[in-house]
Amino acid sequence: MTVSILLCKLFLSMYRFTILIFCLVLTGCRPAAAPVSVGNKPISVNGVQAKDAQSRPLKPVPEMSWTGFEGHVQKLKDLNGKVVILDFWATYCKPCIEEIPHLMELQARYGVDDLRVIGLHVGGDEDRPKVPEFVDRLKITYSLAYPEDALTAYIFGQDTAIPQTAVFDRSGKLVKKIAGFDQRIKVELDDAVASAIAER
Repeated sequence: MTVSILLCKLFLSMYRFTILIFCLVLTGCRPAAAPVSVGNKPISVNGVQAKDAQSRPLKPVPEMSWTGFEGHVQKLKDLNGKVVILDFWATYCKPCIEEIPHLMELQARYGVDDLRVIGLHVGGDEDRPKVPEFVDRLKITYSLAYPEDALTAYIFGQDTAIPQTAVFDRSGKLVKKIAGFDQRIKVELDDAVASAIAER
């Protein structure tokens, strides 16, 4: 009797293990998330053309907004006539920390009349208490805010990796979306900004 009980328990354990492995395989085999695009034509992310990007935002892009750390709400359309970089970051993100000095350098190079860099904190409620010390330590000089959900959904799509950096031209059209930060991405970002600034 005890042997049959042991065999039964062994069989149940093996069954549960098999189901667990099956579930893990199914969740691990999902296709990669596509980046977001403007209109019906997909954009590229890090130089790779997106084939199945989301084509419709949750609300009109010019109406998408963020709330500054001081409480002021600003919309993308408020910055018409300027190139805009929206950078999504958190204090615990190492590539974000590496990107921040370069974003400050871009803002200083082009000035606020031609370029506006907005750092959008997406670290969540648990990260917010760390933000003031983080900003002081890195001496961030550009505007900082919290994005509305529609804006985050539009830029991120289903890719939650950060930093995510979006470059909008003077008319508010998304011209470049970049995920991550390294030397190659730095050059891509510089080229996208220079090109958007040159167009009047």
